[in-house]
Amino acid sequence: MCYCVRMKTYIHARLGEDDRVVLERLKRSTGRTESEIMRRGLRLVAEEEGRRRSALDLAGCSVGRFRKGPRDLSSNRKHLKGFGE
Repeated sequence: MCYCVRMKTYIHARLGEDDRVVLERLKRSTGRTESEIMRRGLRLVAEEEGRRRSALDLAGCSVGRFRKGPRDLSSNRKHLKGFGE
């Protein structure tokens, strides 16, 4: 027989006074424990990281919309006149 036991991982975090006040307020207002709040925060950060989008995604439908104008402003010195001087 083989028994698989998952052990919990404990994390100790140092919180500044401001963060401690926020944590205490969240505990009172939600009725959740410190551990529940921290686990939820961890999942929210992971979800946020998964949603990061590229500059191309953020530009959306404006990409490729302009037919006139220089193709690459950075390669033509006359368009850079006055910058970085």
